[in-house]
Amino acid sequence: MTYGGIALGARGERLAAQWYRKQGYSIVARNWTCNIGELDLIARRGNEVVFAEVKTRMSDRFGAPAEAVGVAKQRKLRALASAWLSACSEYFDEVRFDVVSVIGNDVEVFQAAF
Repeated sequence: MTYGGIALGARGERLAAQWYRKQGYSIVARNWTCNIGELDLIARRGNEVVFAEVKTRMSDRFGAPAEAVGVAKQRKLRALASAWLSACSEYFDEVRFDVVSVIGNDVEVFQAAF
């Protein structure tokens, strides 16, 4: 398996989706896109929806993957979530933003990260 760029990101998203499924979530969408960007992973459990930004690295040599989600990225993720919710025909009582950090096979989920 190649660990460069797109393949590495897809692997991290797959591991993140497995983590959410083990926690009882269903995966609503992966790589949902609209004119302003892309949401990596959307999961739901009951009446809660989670928008997860997945950051995957080979190592933490240059810092933890989750550190790459700064204020500007958070704003963009909120706008993307708003677009998805506007397009969705369902209502959710709870909306959460998680950041998922994947290094190798280690998955760390920061729930309600922002």
